[in-house]
Amino acid sequence: MSTNNPRPTKAQRNASAREKAAQLRASQEAAQKRKSLFVKLGVLVAVVVVIALVVTLVVRNNNAKIEDSGATPQGATAAGGIVVTSADSVAEKTTDKVDVTTLTAPKEQLQSPEPRDLTVAKKGEPINVTMYVDANCVHCADFEATYGDQIEKWLADGDINVEYRNVGYLDGGSPTNFSSRGANALACVADESPTAYMKFVKALWGHYPEGEMKNAELAQMAVDNGASESVSDCIDGDKFRPFVQYTTTAGQYDGVKGTPSIFIQGKEFVLGTEDFPTKVEEAIKANK
Repeated sequence: MSTNNPRPTKAQRNASAREKAAQLRASQEAAQKRKSLFVKLGVLVAVVVVIALVVTLVVRNNNAKIEDSGATPQGATAAGGIVVTSADSVAEKTTDKVDVTTLTAPKEQLQSPEPRDLTVAKKGEPINVTMYVDANCVHCADFEATYGDQIEKWLADGDINVEYRNVGYLDGGSPTNFSSRGANALACVADESPTAYMKFVKALWGHYPEGEMKNAELAQMAVDNGASESVSDCIDGDKFRPFVQYTTTAGQYDGVKGTPSIFIQGKEFVLGTEDFPTKVEEAIKANK
């Protein structure tokens, strides 16, 4: 038995065709809207990226505009260091001004570091420990966490003097030049509130896992660790950035390639192969 399906009328066929055409138009319009949205989002993302790059370049350029010469903080040496003589004091500075244009690069690349002005203490005096450190250096943070308390004890006991040569070696990896800004903050604390210097050292590297800080945050950290309120103007005004630039350039010229680089009584301490407390204690004993 067969079933006869009636053939659609012309009107029905036209209505069906119009419905399909409408569906196709709707589908095409939706696709076009999606495409347009994606294009707009792509343009927006590109604009955001460009703005971010411009801001980064502006920040870097602004941070790069550092004078060639400038004042030195309390405790300063001609090599760009800050000498700490006890747990709450720094030495009298030995130079009032530095100028990076007076530094000259060696004619040939040095095979091993030859830091200028390394001091060897005389018999009976506290031994000298010189350290090249960078505020944005993870190994410096690890070193401080491991040996900071011991260094403070040696200082309190009058066994050592420590010369911190705070450099900006890692500025290239920071959009805000945190290495140099951190070094500037350290110089500001040494100058404004030397009694707070070692506390600020501990706090600064202790903060490393939490990332870089703005100048206002550096200033607040300094104040929280005993520095005077006036340190804020010094930090925000980049007062000792020429001093930091001088220290950094001198270290590079002298073949100091990384941080921390440590010298005990003028001799390089090989981090990772020698025991720091042992070497310092040996030097202290030998100088008694």
